[in-house]
Amino acid sequence: REGPHPIHSRPYHHGARPPIRASQAAEIQRGACLRCSCYIPSMIDDLYSARILTLAANMPHAGRLAAPQGSAEKVAKLCGSRIVVDVTLDADGKVAAFAQDVQACALGQASAAVLGAHVIGAGLDEISTARDQLAAMLKSGGPAPTGRFEDLAVLAPVKDYPARHASTLLAFEAAVAAVRPATTRTSGADAA
Repeated sequence: REGPHPIHSRPYHHGARPPIRASQAAEIQRGACLRCSCYIPSMIDDLYSARILTLAANMPHAGRLAAPQGSAEKVAKLCGSRIVVDVTLDADGKVAAFAQDVQACALGQASAAVLGAHVIGAGLDEISTARDQLAAMLKSGGPAPTGRFEDLAVLAPVKDYPARHASTLLAFEAAVAAVRPATTRTSGADAA
């Protein structure tokens, strides 16, 4: 165990960040580090709301697909968060099956949870638009995303913490990168 830490940048500040379990959400909400139980100052209060922690603890479509049409891995260089997304598309180019392997902070997990909860039936344009709206909300104070991904509004407080933007955007970046080549393959198969 390390000594007391006066400033923390995330609830698990000692290296790799395993997925947040539901039993840990209350500890983080109280400001405890998941490893040494020291107090983490007010950034926790600002960022890690009960809603964000609930999303992080309940990850839809966790895992990998056996035979995806498209896959992508994205890594946030600053914090090391990593997300792998697998997709298959229906004949209309909409997401028919989705899986995600998420090794990220609670903010990245919350964003991935919103994606996983609403991505089935979405097309590339809709996912790209949500990614762009989320980026605008975080980076330039734009309005919250609309449509099927409107739950991303819960992540609005992240705008004040630029170091957290990359991990928050990671799931949508990976989804776009996975769906784009799958869309090309699907439309190419239709032409044949």
